[in-house]
Amino acid sequence: MMIELLYEDNQIIVAYKPKGVLSQADGSDKEDMLTLLKAYIKEKYHKAGNVYLGLVHRLDLFTSGIMVFARTSKAASRLGEQVKNRLIEKKYHAIIEGELTGSATLQCLLTKNEKEKKAYVTSKGQEAILEYQVLSTKQYKENTLTLVDITLKTGRFHQIRAQFSSIGHPLFGDIKYGSQFHMDAFDFPLEAYHLGFYHPVTKKWLTFEKNTLKF
Repeated sequence: MMIELLYEDNQIIVAYKPKGVLSQADGSDKEDMLTLLKAYIKEKYHKAGNVYLGLVHRLDLFTSGIMVFARTSKAASRLGEQVKNRLIEKKYHAIIEGELTGSATLQCLLTKNEKEKKAYVTSKGQEAILEYQVLSTKQYKENTLTLVDITLKTGRFHQIRAQFSSIGHPLFGDIKYGSQFHMDAFDFPLEAYHLGFYHPVTKKWLTFEKNTLKF
């Protein structure tokens, strides 16, 4: 598989992850970004032996979007600190069921159920915060769909899916979180379209965007 590269230097690689590709290997036979990018580096630079590439953050299997990877341990450590201190800027587009208006902040505690591979809003758990802004709405059969722009403040498991489901507006076609519609997984309506961070060496603020979600 050819992976689209958005930026590359001797410290980092920024690439666009397609739907259906894992962020990293999980023991299945599915392709994953880490393996694909390591193979790319090995071939392009004629690297002997193992290639180092650090995973800075993840995207779910059927969530498409922009990811940054570290080519050195120093870059991995510094980018990891940015993740920890919530300095990395992550924005998503999502199609939500029902009609929303304006903008709001969603804040709750989330707990991951390992057996079900699902996140739940609970009284005890990890803090989850996001901000959203409504972009537009349209009718779909007898229902209204809403396109939202999301700024993710924390990176919890299934955070966007769980938080919108908790307010009665699951993602369109997200049956796992309460959608009434059946949809092909490759049409999953969630894309990490914007990524911003400080370069781990130059300290320059970098931003990348790619929009493919159709509404």
